[in-house]
Amino acid sequence: MDAIIMAAGYATRLYPLTKDKPKPLLEVGGKAILGHIIDRIEELETVSKIYIVTNEKFHTHFEEWCSAYDCNPALEVINDKTTSNEDRLGAIGDKAFAIREKKIDDALLDISGDNLFNFSLQGMHNYFLQKKSAIIGAYNVQSIEDAKRFGIVELDPASKKVLGFQEKPQTPKSTLASIGIYFYPARVVRLFNEYLEEGNNPDAPGYFLEWLYKREAVFGYSFKKPWFDIGSLEMLEQARKELGG
Repeated sequence: MDAIIMAAGYATRLYPLTKDKPKPLLEVGGKAILGHIIDRIEELETVSKIYIVTNEKFHTHFEEWCSAYDCNPALEVINDKTTSNEDRLGAIGDKAFAIREKKIDDALLDISGDNLFNFSLQGMHNYFLQKKSAIIGAYNVQSIEDAKRFGIVELDPASKKVLGFQEKPQTPKSTLASIGIYFYPARVVRLFNEYLEEGNNPDAPGYFLEWLYKREAVFGYSFKKPWFDIGSLEMLEQARKELGG
């Protein structure tokens, strides 16, 4: 299995902190957000390589950071060659780009680079091996107002099969948010190009899930421990307050 960490955004909402520094390299608790993510991936002994997908502006930042980071799975930075929000490929476009560039044709762990969490992924990984289907990591944000900012998942209470998925809905049907952690079997990895070839939205990852669950079984795996979406200065400060640093 390979892992991919999406880090190709420009994080303009966190300016001035991210004007000259990529968001995943901001520190929380004395460690870069990216380091927290890699620590959790390392616990999964089946991951053989971690690809970090970024852009022209920040790729040297990641290459320098990776060269100094001691990690068991090999780290490789992929530059998508974009330079701004205006020409960026979008999250789905970047995944497809990485899959093509590196000829990824195996199961894939996909994590958004602005996630901050310190819970284990082992339970979700075991669930993925059991189901042999795409798995969406989820977290109950409790508030309908907060739910409007995320991809929202509806799960069958018994089977945990995805019954619905809404990307940033104005009227959320639940408060169970997709948290940017996904396991995909190889057959689903091969569908990213098909999704884009149909002319679908290349931006937020949830649009692919909206498309996918109507074609085959997709399941959700809920986490209870704290999770932070570092999308604003306020959330970054909250994470630093709760996790230290």
